[in-house]
Amino acid sequence: QVQLVESGGGRVQVGGSLKLSCEGSGPSVATKGMAWFRQPPGKEREFVAVSTSTGGRYYADSLKGRFVVSRDNSKYTLYLQMNSLKPDDTAVYFCAAREAEYGDYSRAHNYGYWGQGTQVTVSS
Repeated sequence: QVQLVESGGGRVQVGGSLKLSCEGSGPSVATKGMAWFRQPPGKEREFVAVSTSTGGRYYADSLKGRFVVSRDNSKYTLYLQMNSLKPDDTAVYFCAAREAEYGDYSRAHNYGYWGQGTQVTVSS
């Protein structure tokens, strides 16, 4: 069983930056694909970025260049650095992990473990 806990959310002004963290419950997270999703108010959950267990990093097309995903397996932690934030980035951000890295990494149903989410609000 894997437990994920996000932190680092908050309120920021347009153009600002935030760094989210997702701490896993133990060494097993190093062998898993880990991803960030977000759910804007009144909308469905959407893919943000993924860090694979083999070092691959992939992003939603609309977020390339502004968001950077990274992981520190020694700390069992996944990060999301968010820059040049816009009001449309306002959402609850979720960390997710999956046992087996097959299937579309951008689909939420391919992940079996989820954190509770952290709110990010971008104000103008």
